[in-house]
Amino acid sequence: MNGLDLVDGFDVGDPAAWEGVPDVELACLNAGVLTGEHDVSKLTDSQYRRILSANVDGVVFGVRALAPRMPAGGAIVATSSLAGLTDMPRDPIYALTKAGVIGFVRSVAPQLADRGIRINCVCPGIADTPMIDAAGMRPAAAAAKFPLLTAADVADAVWCAAQSGGTGEAWVVQPGRPAEPYRFRGVPGPRVAGAEGARPPL
Repeated sequence: MNGLDLVDGFDVGDPAAWEGVPDVELACLNAGVLTGEHDVSKLTDSQYRRILSANVDGVVFGVRALAPRMPAGGAIVATSSLAGLTDMPRDPIYALTKAGVIGFVRSVAPQLADRGIRINCVCPGIADTPMIDAAGMRPAAAAAKFPLLTAADVADAVWCAAQSGGTGEAWVVQPGRPAEPYRFRGVPGPRVAGAEGARPPL
């Protein structure tokens, strides 16, 4: 098992960094950062570029580099967040990036399935990691008596998503509940004669 980490100097947002990554059968694309800014008018260019690089580019470049070299039956799991499925006023740009991960995973899944590779993402709630301290969320969670996920809870969900037969799914991870794929309602179809309920050719 190989582990590459932002804190160890591996820049997931650098395409060149991925060139030396060895082949794998299972990839967990887990890098993520916060901006620490709730007021978009005060967001700096460097904060914005850094979070896009880590949270979005890291997933896209990772899939682009690893998937073509994966054997059939391989799996990729990217870490999104509940913030990708709901609002997060505390850090709107974080929510933007995590929604982007979900959209990418759902949209790239069919082409990877043609190669026999599955891709899913996990969407954890608030986990007990240094990120919640950086975001100042621990006191609010404690005051609300909101239970925190452990790193083990999230790791178990990643394994469930990796071992599932599904692809293009977003697995919700919440304390005290088994991880499960989120049920997207779908969008309303057209109300034009002969095209009722048709899906757009996206």
